[in-house]
Formats: sequence, structure tokens, C-alpha cells
Amino acid sequence: MERDALRLAEKGELGGRRPKGGTRFLLLALGVAWSLFQIWATQAGTLDPVRLRAIHLAFALALAFLAYSGRRGPVDRIPLLDWILALLGAAGALYVVADYYGITQLRGGIPSERDVFFGTLTLAVLFLAAWRVVGPALPLIASVFILYALTGPRGLIPFTLPPWLQLHAGSGWGSLMGQLYTTAEGIFGVPLGVSATFVFLFVLFGALLERAGAGYFFIQAAYALLGHFRGGPAKAAVVASALTGVVSGSSVSNVVTTGTFTIPLMRRVGYPPEKAGAVEVASSSNGQLMPPVMGAAAFIMAEFLGIPYANLILIAVVPALLAYATLFITVHLEALRLGLKGVPRSELPPLAPVLRSGLHYLLPLVYLIYALVVLRLTPERAALNTVFLMALLILLQEAWRAWRGGAGLGFGVLRGVRLLVEGLEAGARSMVGIALATGSAGIIVGIVTMTGIGFGLADIVERLSGGNLVLVLLLAQLTSLLLGMGLPTTANYIVMASLVVPVVLGLSEKAGYPVPPVAAHMFVFYFGIMADSTPPVALAAYAASAIARSNFWKTAVQGFVYELRTALLAYMFFFNPKLLLLGVDSWGEGLGIFLTALLGLTAFSASLVGFLHKPTNLLDRALLLLAALALVVPGLATDLVGLSLLGLVYIAQRVRK
Repeated sequence: MERDALRLAEKGELGGRRPKGGTRFLLLALGVAWSLFQIWATQAGTLDPVRLRAIHLAFALALAFLAYSGRRGPVDRIPLLDWILALLGAAGALYVVADYYGITQLRGGIPSERDVFFGTLTLAVLFLAAWRVVGPALPLIASVFILYALTGPRGLIPFTLPPWLQLHAGSGWGSLMGQLYTTAEGIFGVPLGVSATFVFLFVLFGALLERAGAGYFFIQAAYALLGHFRGGPAKAAVVASALTGVVSGSSVSNVVTTGTFTIPLMRRVGYPPEKAGAVEVASSSNGQLMPPVMGAAAFIMAEFLGIPYANLILIAVVPALLAYATLFITVHLEALRLGLKGVPRSELPPLAPVLRSGLHYLLPLVYLIYALVVLRLTPERAALNTVFLMALLILLQEAWRAWRGGAGLGFGVLRGVRLLVEGLEAGARSMVGIALATGSAGIIVGIVTMTGIGFGLADIVERLSGGNLVLVLLLAQLTSLLLGMGLPTTANYIVMASLVVPVVLGLSEKAGYPVPPVAAHMFVFYFGIMADSTPPVALAAYAASAIARSNFWKTAVQGFVYELRTALLAYMFFFNPKLLLLGVDSWGEGLGIFLTALLGLTAFSASLVGFLHKPTNLLDRALLLLAALALVVPGLATDLVGLSLLGLVYIAQRVRK
């Protein structure tokens, strides 16, 4: 079963295809070449942005068909059709590079027949690749938007929609290809641009860190530190997943990395299989909330908002810490309710040797945060410097280990080079899905810009909600969860940021409650992340249930219950942006806001788990839920009500026999 989870992660993150012989070497060379190209492009800084994005997409399209086998494709060889599709995809993307001057200068934005042909080819191959790598939802949604763009009195499809939705005259195929293929407002737009700059280098850094052995170190350190407490393995899973989430952009990868170790230990101390898997699902899904990577969406969010990336990660850090602190409390309450114990200290790895063996892995992370927050380097430069530092660390680590083991420095350096090559390939393969998702989502963004569909959507939402802001947020929440069942986090966020966020901001302004744009963006981002633990898709739950040998549906539902505190947290910072450090004037004020929010989330978790000081009855749960809801709304009066209700339940349980 653990092998099934590993296969699921490898297929989702790296493609799963492992041919032999010369073809295997070609895939290795292609992945390494992509990583080296991205490093060179960032170091040189001279490549035009559209050309950079086109080459980035060409690599992704080629690897999508060569490294990803699809649902029923062979894993030990590459069929002829996949070779053809890989070549066509690369040719379609590289045509923009080859004829860049003609597209941008000679034809003045008016596409030629050849432009339209290559645009159509690229669009078709992109949809096939996205279908194979990230699933059918994104190509289908983008196709609906294309049909909408073509519909209208002067469009290719002369069908007129209702007046409140028909906000444009319709487009011909050539004009549409001009928008989507020959400008920077379609496939080669901002989302793909972020993938080709910030995201790639951060993902590459994470891949190198993982190859160096940091993932195992994080798990061992968390286990050594927390394993002896009640439900210790579950608490270790929370901390290890948080540390892994700092550099990982995938909940499934996080589950497999940490869960193969923590889930069996949770079962050993008494967690039922479904709860053991669910703890890992919630822990790993929340890994995408952790700065600086944030599931690769942080970079796109900063671009959409027009704020420095360093500012965004500071905004995101408090909610992320709250999410993990509350999950830690949740698993503690669950351990108390189940009457669990910890692992005997004699069976735990000693903390001091564990820290000595891997404390150096923290150096690149510390430098990265320092470069972003203190030195204020651009994200590209900070990530590139960290990649160079990581490469040096791997070489020194392997040379030192080989020298201590008596194998010689030369052997250690060669082993370090091998790890570097593996990391370069893994980083490139991990980027395929992100590049395809951002390129496909760029189609949606381009059509939204071209047609003005957002205005029609605002009318629909306003009619359905009656202008009530809470109902607007509930509709946004539901939309994000539904989209997230078929879209990766990054694509989900791009779609929601393009369609729903402007509606939320406009209607909140109309309702007399203007909110900072970043609060609305973070709101939909949080619900997009929850989709990884929301049945029926819940890819993280598939991986966790395979490791735990548990029923998928029970694991997914329990994981979703644990994740509900993340939903409440999204509402809390929407209605109280000070949780995002906006308008906070002092450390004391910030600490008070953090503690109040933590108590509110604790009350909510206690209500869901059914335990505070003792098992809760229905009245206890209702009062705890009311306390949590009162603490959502900012203000001294509501805070006092919430804290009073929480204290009332706790005191009642203390005196109750």
C-alpha cells in the first residue's frame, strides 16, 4: 500500500515514466537542460519575458508527453505518438521565439495565417498535455471560456447569450489566437511568466534540499522532539509537514514524504487508521499555506496584487502559524479523547545527534528568508543565490561524509554531483504540471480581460446573494472548493483571482465593508488548498489512505473535518485583516490578535473533536461553536462574548463529574 502511495506521488509529481537505455538518458538530459536554462536565464537577466515564457512552455510540453505516461500509457517506453506530440508542442511554443520580431514588430499585433496555425497547434497540444498531467478540469473550463469568446453577433459562433451575460460582440478565431498566442495576455501571460521566473527556482531549491536529505531530517527531528508526548507521532506529523511545506508546493508529495514514517507510528500508539491518515492529510494540505513557496501561488498573488513578494510572505505567515498551531491543539485534544500515550523515550532517536546530523539544512532556509526580508533581494535573485548555496552544501556534505567514511574526497564529490543532477531533473519534472496549469489558466485570464465576463458574473452573484456579504463569501467558498476538486492549487487560485475576487471586492464595497484586496485573494487561496482534502477527489487522502491501509472515504471525510478550522481562519482574516498584519501598530497588539484568534480556532476545533477538558455534550459543542463564531468578528465586545463562552464551557467541564 505504501508503494501505491509512492507511485501516486511519483506519477503526479514526476510523471512516473522510467524508460531504459538511451531514452532514459534523453529524459534526464532534457530535465537537467531545463533547470540549467532557467538558472542561466535568471543569472543573465537579458532574455525577453515572452521568449523566456515560450521556451519554458516548450520544455514543459516536451516533458509532459515524454515523462508522463497518462492513465493507461506504458511506463517503460515512449510510444511514437507521444514523440510526435512532444515535438509539435515544442515547435508551437518555439515558433514565438523564432519569429518574435515579426509577431511583435512587423505585423503590429495582427496575426498572420501562419501565426494562427501555430497558435491553434499550440493550444491543442497544450490542452492535451494539461489533460494528461493535471487532469481534464482545466482544459474543459478553458474550452468553455473559448466558446464564450467566440459566441456573439460578430463571433465565429453567431449565437447571442442573454443581455446580462453577452458583454462583447464575439470574436473570430484569428482574433482570438491573436489575443491568446501573440500577446502577453493569454498563454504567455503573467501566470506563465511567474512560473518561468520565481516558481521554477523555488521548486528547484526544494528538489535539491530533498535530495540532500532534509526531508528525512525534518521528520526525525520532529519525532525526537515530540514523540514522547500524548499522541506524539501525530504532533510530529504536524511539525514535520509544516517544515516540509516551507519548501514543497505539493500536498501529495508532503503526505508521501512524511506520512510513510508518521502514519505507521500514529497507528502504533493507538490512532485508528482513518484518523492517522486524516491527520497527515490536514498537515500536508496546510503545508501549502507556509511561506515562502505557498504551493507556488504566492508569486502569482504578489504579481496580481502588485506588491513586493517579501511583503506578501510576511502577510501570510501569521495565518499559516495559526493554522498549524490549531492543528497541533486539535491532535492533542484527539489524543486526550482517545486516551493515547506517547512513544517511550528509549525508542526515540536522541535529539542531539539528530540535530547535529542535519542542522546545516537550515542554513539555506535562513539565508533565503534573510535575503528576501532583510536584504530585499528580488525573489529570483534570492532563490538563485539559495540554489547556488544548496549546490555547494550538497558537494561539501557528500565530500565530508565520504572522507569520514574512508571513501575519499573524490568519491564524495562524485556522489554530490550525482545528487545535483538528480535534483536538477526532479526540479524540472516537478515543474511540468505548474507550467501547464499556468499556461492554460492564462487562457482564462486573457478571455476574461478581452470579454469583460467579470461584470456578468458580478450580476449573477449579486442576484443570488441579494447583496449579503456573508452569502457572497459562501458562494466564493463553494466555487473555489468545486474548482479545486479538478484543478491544482495554482490554477485554482488564478481562476478565482480572475473571476471571483473582483466580484467579492466590488460587492463588499457596495455592502459598506471594504476589505484590503490581499484579504480577498488569501480567502480564495485558502479554500483552493482545502480542495486537496475535500472528497470526492482529495488526492492527498488517496495517498494517506494507501499508507494507512484505511478506507479512502472515511479518511477523506475525517481529513476534511480537521481542515474546517482552515475555513474558519479564512473568514477570520477576511473580517479582521489585522490577522494579516495590516494596520497593526505594535507587537503587543499583534500578539493580542494572534492569541484571540487562536482561542477562537481552539474552541471551534474542540467543538468538532468533541473534547475540551472532558468529552463534550451537545450543549458544550453548541457553546464552543458560538464562541468561535463570536471571535471571528473583530471588536472588544464580540471577543469578550467569545472568551466568556469558552471559559464557561471549560469551567463547567472542570466541575462536572
